[in-house]
This record gives sequence, C-alpha cells and structure tokens, in this order.
Amino acid sequence: MTQRTSIEEEILTGMRKRRPDLEQCIPSLLALHQALVRCYDAGGKLLVCGNGGSHADSLHIVGELCKSFERKRPIPEQMTGQLKGLPFGEDLAQHLEAGLAAIALGISGPLKTAVENDSPLRDIGFAQETFALIKPEDVFMGISTSGNAANCTMAMSVAKASGAATASLTGPKGGKMAALADIAVKAPGDSVKVIQEAHLTLYHTMCALIEAHYFPEMRT
Repeated sequence: MTQRTSIEEEILTGMRKRRPDLEQCIPSLLALHQALVRCYDAGGKLLVCGNGGSHADSLHIVGELCKSFERKRPIPEQMTGQLKGLPFGEDLAQHLEAGLAAIALGISGPLKTAVENDSPLRDIGFAQETFALIKPEDVFMGISTSGNAANCTMAMSVAKASGAATASLTGPKGGKMAALADIAVKAPGDSVKVIQEAHLTLYHTMCALIEAHYFPEMRT
C-alpha cells in the first residue's frame, strides 16, 4: 500500500473526530482509495450506482469528483495552450477545473426506458449501462443500505467479468453485494436513515482523499 501523505492523514483524523463510530470502516475505505489511485493513474473512471437515496448519493459523488471539492484543481498547461485561439478559450483556461472522471448510472431516461421495454430480464438496466461503459482500468461502486439490490448486484457482476475493481457501500450486514465486491465498505446503523448518514461521511471522505492525492493545494 502506498504511504499516505500528511494531508490524507489529516482527512482521516478529521473523520475520526466527527464520526468515531466509523473507525471500523477505515481499512476498507483506504483499500477503496488505493483502487481509485490505480484507476486514475491508468486513465480510468469511477462508475457508481444505487437506488432511491443511494441514487442521489451516486449523483452527489460525481458532483464532488468532476470538479473542485475542497482544493484547487488547475487544468494542465497543455490544455491551456490548446484552448488559445478558440471561442471563449481564454475564459475557459482561467475558469475550468481539472476533474476526476466519474459517472452515475441510471440518469439516461431514454436508455432506462428502452432497457425496461425491450429486455425480458427485470433489473438489468444498470448492468446494460455498465457493460457499455466499463473498462478494466475502471472502478465500479454499488451503493445499497441492505447490500441486496438486484440491479446493483447485476452491474457488479458485469464489472467483475470485465476485469474492473469492484466496491460496495452498504449497511453492516453487507448482503450479496459485499460478498461479491473486491472491497466491501460496511457502514454501521440499525435503520436506512442512519446507514445513509454514515454513507455521506464515508463517501465525502473518499472524495476528499482522492482529491488531496492529486491536488494537495487547498482553495482560498
């Protein structure tokens, strides 16, 4: 495992202070961090999915990764040069932020309804989208408080078959998804709302860690 930086340690210390009950999740959270480092070093992306509140969490994660979350994210100088002379090029060079590629599954209405209408297999939508998008260098993460969401489990099977790293973010029991995933993050909690409150802290920490790895300078 790559040695953590002082910034990454500071982020983990902050999570421990806010949520000491999540200490048990730190080893799996760090394993997920390392998987994301390998993914982004290889030019990959994160695919993330969930249902209901977990679908909203998927969108939230993508929002934190694809632009600045807590830190400055300058775009590469090469891109700045390539923008010169193009419409709005100078403004874009000044205001664009580097992104960490991430996609939330299930947001395309045309794809979702086409799959639901055309396929005789119930719950295959996430799996179909994963099959179209996944690459071996990617990371797939399914979110489910029970860990038994059939559509997320199907998509995880596709991701594993494609050679991508797989992770689950679930409640304490883990369910089928934790058993299948390469990395299983099991949040404590005795109800959906309590588990989802823990999920928020865990994926915010995940986003903060990976951002600090590539962009250590804080925003001012």
